[in-house]
Amino acid sequence: MPSINGSAVKKVIVACDAGMGSSVMVASNLKSRLKQYGVEVDHIPVNQLPEEPGLVVLCHQGLAPRAQQTAPHAVVVPFAIFMGDPAFAALEKAIADGEPLES
Repeated sequence: MPSINGSAVKKVIVACDAGMGSSVMVASNLKSRLKQYGVEVDHIPVNQLPEEPGLVVLCHQGLAPRAQQTAPHAVVVPFAIFMGDPAFAALEKAIADGEPLES
């Protein structure tokens, strides 16, 4: 199971599937929240996840198995709702406090 210390996170990818705009909204919100920690936030399709060490992928829970298959090296953080999901705050807290993140 991939894991990373939150203080080592340099990039978070918000992975999407249908391109309906909801995940773009999540990425934009996270960009603002994580900028102060020097974390880059990007938005790409789940089937195009890169092979990068220390990668954290945030995606809707329905896409999590595909994200894990596409990027088995990445820490995949699933969420259930696009606005105000507790996973967003937990991700930010782990980065801010240097806590571990696991798939």
